[in-house]
Amino acid sequence: MLKIFVLFIIIIAGIVVGPMLAGHQGYVLIQTDNYNVETSVTGLTIMFVVLMLVLFFIEWILRRVFRTGARTRGWFAGRKSSKARKQTQAAMLKLAEGDHRQMEKLLARNADHAEQPVVNYLLAAEAAQQRGDNIRTNQYLERAAEIADTDQMPVDITRVRIQLAQGEIHAARHGVDRLIGQSPRHPEILRLAEQAYLRTGAYGSLLEILPSMSKAGIHDDEELRVLQEQAYIGMMNQMMAEEGSEGLKRWWKDQNRKTRHEVALQVAMAAHLIECNDQDLAQEVILDGLKRQYDERLIAMMPKLRSGNPEQLEKTLRQIIKQNGPTPLLNSTLGQLLMKHGEWLQASEAFREALKQRPDAYDYAWLADALDKLHKPAEAAEMRHKGLMLTLNNSQEQ
Repeated sequence: MLKIFVLFIIIIAGIVVGPMLAGHQGYVLIQTDNYNVETSVTGLTIMFVVLMLVLFFIEWILRRVFRTGARTRGWFAGRKSSKARKQTQAAMLKLAEGDHRQMEKLLARNADHAEQPVVNYLLAAEAAQQRGDNIRTNQYLERAAEIADTDQMPVDITRVRIQLAQGEIHAARHGVDRLIGQSPRHPEILRLAEQAYLRTGAYGSLLEILPSMSKAGIHDDEELRVLQEQAYIGMMNQMMAEEGSEGLKRWWKDQNRKTRHEVALQVAMAAHLIECNDQDLAQEVILDGLKRQYDERLIAMMPKLRSGNPEQLEKTLRQIIKQNGPTPLLNSTLGQLLMKHGEWLQASEAFREALKQRPDAYDYAWLADALDKLHKPAEAAEMRHKGLMLTLNNSQEQ
């Protein structure tokens, strides 16, 4: 720019000085309605040069003014950013102290000038929620959504987390479904989905995300197994409440073989059927489970049955004793079954065998009942005394 200006001055100087040296300056007439301006070419050129200099000077002044304004604005902006950074750091300390009120104030103040304004607003929203201020919570979430523009996932995740904390479980369920559709393997989304599905009774949806939870490493295998059982038992409860025994029966048959062979689910299914007074199907489930594998949880369900075919239970139980050897649980269970149809002598023998292997207050009580039926009141009283002393000793140890 400076070189062009210098070249321009040299050309003008040549135009002016040349005629002056030659003694021919020329004549210029500028005529308007009211004025006539007469000058020489040299004078016009000089006026033009002066005008250009004035314009360059004005430009220089304006440039300096605007540059100073930009520097001033930059200084103020930098000061606000520095202040926001310090306030954010102070807010994290308040978080560690559990002072949510101060944390919220520090995060919200100058949040627009923070390094990550969205994070500040989201943390402020959670702090406000901890204080129970729903109005400010929603205001912070709305502001965070405005700033986030197209990246709304952090805002949506925070909103669902806050909804769960506030007890808005159906709204949280709606938000979780949308987030699962966007990012089905996001660990935090899966954690929130677990809470939302459990609290809304969406057990089918919970079962669907269990493989993703396993891949994301959210729970270990044992925790996932417990969660799966909880989901299936929840579905049983819903089916029993809505359709009773027939609904349960149909639902059980619709499950795949692997699910029907889960012992924990067989026990739960039998318990639900007993509650519905479907004794025969409950017995079928228990015996079917015991045919495949011996499990004490299934054995413990036998005395709860009020089946019209107790002989089948006794037969199965004796076969198990023959295969696995007599255990306190097997002998006690056999004794309880024998008592149900009045075989008092055999029942008493079974309880005695169980008590030989380990003392148990319930077995002492059942043996006493059998002895009463056998008209042995003295021995029955002795068994009740032993059972009572055992119960007292156990309570003192605890």
